[in-house]
Amino acid sequence: MRATVIHGPNDIRIEEVPDPVVRRPTDAVVRVVNACICGSDLWAYRGVAARVPGQRIGHEFLGVVEAVGPEVTGFAPGDFVLAPFVWSDGTCAFCREGLHTSCPEGGFWGSVGSDGGQGEAVRVPFADGTLVKLPKEAAGEEKLLPGLLALSDVMSTGHHAAVSARVRPGATVAVVGDGAVGLCGVLAAHRLGAGRIIALGRHERRTAIARDFGATDVVAERGEAAVEAVRELTGGLGAHAVLEAVGTEESMRTALSITRDGGTVGYVGVPHGGSAGVDISQMFDRNVSLAGGVAPARAYIPELLPDVLSGAIDPGAVFDRTVDLDGVPDGYRAMDDRTALKVRIAF
Repeated sequence: MRATVIHGPNDIRIEEVPDPVVRRPTDAVVRVVNACICGSDLWAYRGVAARVPGQRIGHEFLGVVEAVGPEVTGFAPGDFVLAPFVWSDGTCAFCREGLHTSCPEGGFWGSVGSDGGQGEAVRVPFADGTLVKLPKEAAGEEKLLPGLLALSDVMSTGHHAAVSARVRPGATVAVVGDGAVGLCGVLAAHRLGAGRIIALGRHERRTAIARDFGATDVVAERGEAAVEAVRELTGGLGAHAVLEAVGTEESMRTALSITRDGGTVGYVGVPHGGSAGVDISQMFDRNVSLAGGVAPARAYIPELLPDVLSGAIDPGAVFDRTVDLDGVPDGYRAMDDRTALKVRIAF
């Protein structure tokens, strides 16, 4: 089959790779219908995150089950399924607690020795604990596919930021970052009943989506100017809940500075720059809490899925470009130079 592999910085190729097969009795093989490129994939593309030359890449996909191992009980060939960005056994103590990302048997698609999501098919370990079954008829509803695909990572991650930040009905929320995760954080905060949502971003196409998702205010400034702008909008108090969706020193410092005393920052941006943006003294003096981390998407998908199927939310709006498999290298370039927000891959 054909799949996306990375050979080094700015070197993404589509190559022939071995067809996936059932290796263990708990495996399934899924033929991919839709996949996408994630902002976190760009760290490898830019050479910031190390990858082995020839390593597979991609961690968001939905597709149709082609084969299952003898111990798989929840799925059969022909089932339409969604895969969260981490596989997990579904039975360990962490999975039972809803923290599938800490499963000792779990792993990330595209890690060395595993299939990546940006290919024609994927071997899925622990299919019963990993996959989520979708209505079969949804496979033929093209308008629905982007929203379903968003649940595999960015919508679930935005929701994790909102939950971690303790977004509640009527609360004032600020979202740092106008990438796909930040925009989904806006949508998640709106879904949870936030009374006011301040989106921090300077790209007009993206902030337009933020407004469509429920943002009431947009702050285009950065750094201290952004802090001042949010403080002014909130009468000097700051936001009850702040969603940090970038992962840099500056973004974390901004997030903590615009949080209301007694408020919480929900951080989901992949950290780049260490913990330099976290000032414990500032947090201590103002009773600011910090919560978040890698999102346990498998725990959130069952809650979010009905709202996508019903049309109550449409996180698929973050996809502004669709390519076929051969167009994936150009998709990476487009996301890297910010001419595309998030690229969907249709097979």
